[in-house]
Amino acid sequence: MKILAVCQSGLGSSFMVQMNIQQILSDEKVDEEIQVDHADVGSVTADAADYFFVETTLKSALGSLPEDKIILLDSLIDQDEIREKVNEILDKNNIQHG
Repeated sequence: MKILAVCQSGLGSSFMVQMNIQQILSDEKVDEEIQVDHADVGSVTADAADYFFVETTLKSALGSLPEDKIILLDSLIDQDEIREKVNEILDKNNIQHG
């Protein structure tokens, strides 16, 4: 599985979200191979990842992606929100965690 954190420029905030997701996967003791990366909104294609974490304000910029692949975040710095969304993905894909 691949998760991509996306922001306007593909630098600061998406990298921060990537690091938070990686830490959450480590905290949740996920053994399955999950690749986490970051990118800018302009270079994202539907086949680039299984899930795309993006701030709510950038949703329209990802209009070509399937809705069920887009994970909207109200806050890029709210670790509890990111943890909740990551755990939902893990549960949806029957990946052991916790």
